[in-house]
Amino acid sequence: MSRPVPGPRLAPLAAYRFAVDPYGFFAACSRRYGDPFAFHLGGKRLVVTGQPELARIIFTMDPDATRSFGTEHLAAVLGRHSLIVVSGERHRRDRKLLTPPFHGARMRSYGAIIREATRRHAGAWRVGEPFVMQRTTQAISLEVIVRAVFGVTDPERTAEVGEALVGAIEALHPSLLFSRVLQRDLGPLSPWRRFAAVRARAEALTRSQIAARRAEPGDDILSLMLAVRDEDGRALGDDELVDELHTLLFAGHETTAIALAWAISWLLRAPSVFARLRAELVALGPDPDYEAVAALPYLDAVCHEVLRLWPILPMAPRTLVKPLQLGRYELAPGTGIAVGTALLHQDPTLYPDPHVFRPERFLGRKVSPFEFTPFGGGHRRCIGAAFALYEMKQALAVLVPEYDLRLVDAAPPRPVRRNLSLGPLGGVRVVRAS
Repeated sequence: MSRPVPGPRLAPLAAYRFAVDPYGFFAACSRRYGDPFAFHLGGKRLVVTGQPELARIIFTMDPDATRSFGTEHLAAVLGRHSLIVVSGERHRRDRKLLTPPFHGARMRSYGAIIREATRRHAGAWRVGEPFVMQRTTQAISLEVIVRAVFGVTDPERTAEVGEALVGAIEALHPSLLFSRVLQRDLGPLSPWRRFAAVRARAEALTRSQIAARRAEPGDDILSLMLAVRDEDGRALGDDELVDELHTLLFAGHETTAIALAWAISWLLRAPSVFARLRAELVALGPDPDYEAVAALPYLDAVCHEVLRLWPILPMAPRTLVKPLQLGRYELAPGTGIAVGTALLHQDPTLYPDPHVFRPERFLGRKVSPFEFTPFGGGHRRCIGAAFALYEMKQALAVLVPEYDLRLVDAAPPRPVRRNLSLGPLGGVRVVRAS
């Protein structure tokens, strides 16, 4: 019989430490127990590794050998039809249907929306008045989702849908993601009662937008989702569309906004990096071609380094359906396994001086998908990864050359839990200098 993977024994304490500070928790466990290590999360034992060779094993497994991790917890929040929740043949079908709108020419057609949203919200900054960068990037990301994904163009309707969607995000307390006990209506003041109420409003507006786009299709992602058919000619139903749209909202809105806030924080703390990036962008001229921006090597390196230093999601988990030999350990079906992105990205053998912001490390280097995993990997890699990078690049192409910004706080912010993601404490306070 294989020996158990070592790890902390006090399950509630370990789950709490993970929820509050997953980066610090993973680093402490790796130092104390080695790699891989294990702990209990949501009633399941989860084995975590930060080794590229073990990440390769996990990400190249037969898709039928694993299923979603934390299905019950996530289904209650995202819906049982969410791509993050479903597994097996259903996951393959839905992924095939949902992937095309987030790649290629379809994705690139949204460059104008991204830049327009960035200029509109950054235009509200006043010289000399401090503001929180993350609030701006959240507003940018929300407008992009409402317009590019949901297909809402009317200003009043945009505000109504945006308010409902943000309400659902804000009501999602982190504890609701990890505890089935708390996913109950315990009265008017309970977190689940509040979340269920605002989610119901968001769902009603989502369903009305589905009906509107079914009657009058546009060039938005929702319209494309309505048009796709599987090999049997079957379309996505309304319940499926609601869950997938809400998954895109929860997984895509905060993550991109946080990544942009981190990017500004790092850039303003590294004047030479900022100057080099600004020069690269300015060289393209005013209002540069969207494809030219997306192809800039140093901008690409900056985005990669931002996502390496503080990955928005600390791990990429799944659950074993079949036995697995992971290094020295034999893991049984039902065991959770995860690639610890936070561990991989801080490995000094992969990234010398791992805590230093150095975009140059990505220049001229084709990074391995088992060493750089901000969007997960394998058959469960985020379908919106290319879109998220594209949005980061187009937004930075406006913010970096067109605004003179200064940080309010000298000390770099630490990451804190924010719903599904982890963002900078305080949201990065900035002032427009001129």
